[in-house]
Amino acid sequence: MNGNTNYVAVDPAGERVNKLLARLGICSRREADAYIAAGRLTLNSQPVALGTKVTSSDDLKLDGQPIKFKQQTAVYLALNKPCGIVCTTDLREKNNIVSYLGLSQRIFPIGRLDKDSSGLILLTNDGAVVNEILRERYNHSKEYEVTVDRPYDAHFVEQMQKGVKILGQITKPCHLRRLTPTSFRLTLTQGLNRQIRRMCQALGYNVVRLQRIRIMQITLGNLAVGEYRYLTDKEIAALQADLSHNRTVTSTSQE
Repeated sequence: MNGNTNYVAVDPAGERVNKLLARLGICSRREADAYIAAGRLTLNSQPVALGTKVTSSDDLKLDGQPIKFKQQTAVYLALNKPCGIVCTTDLREKNNIVSYLGLSQRIFPIGRLDKDSSGLILLTNDGAVVNEILRERYNHSKEYEVTVDRPYDAHFVEQMQKGVKILGQITKPCHLRRLTPTSFRLTLTQGLNRQIRRMCQALGYNVVRLQRIRIMQITLGNLAVGEYRYLTDKEIAALQADLSHNRTVTSTSQE
């Protein structure tokens, strides 16, 4: 085998060795599995096992010769998702968010925003960021503007903030700020399936409009419905700083 000189991007979240070798044109996936079984592949000086994932920081060798590849350029997008678009990468869903955007990069949504809701959804190809943002223990805040079908009262506000029983559990405390007799802003730190709609319904109200306007420090701003933008360097730095802080706090609390 000659040392590979065709650099290709590797997903930051990791990519299976057999898939990477096939994309590099070194061999087929089946042949790569045979190489693994024969002990011809090493990752960081250790024999590779079937299903092993490799990242751009790893040292991958075939028959002792290094295989060269590079980090995939990280992409971070903010989309003002219209109602009717589904936050899935499954192309069998005709209204999937990936086809809607029509981008050449391989990206996926961070979390979900239900089909009947609109507003801010982040998309990226950085799998590590996705996993960290979605970890509930980090209590990342998300803010929504909500309109219900009739004027709400003080009891509704109290119960929403204190916690409502849905899906067999009590929701975490949250913050509600009144806008009008039928609308409010709600800040959550968890993301149960259709959580806000279920909370309101449990208290006798139906949501007629729901828009997410903030995820952590990233805001929807004046982004029009259906439009997207790349996150600024400042927003990415703030996002990374928040995630780093949460990792540190969690690590310290577990000691």
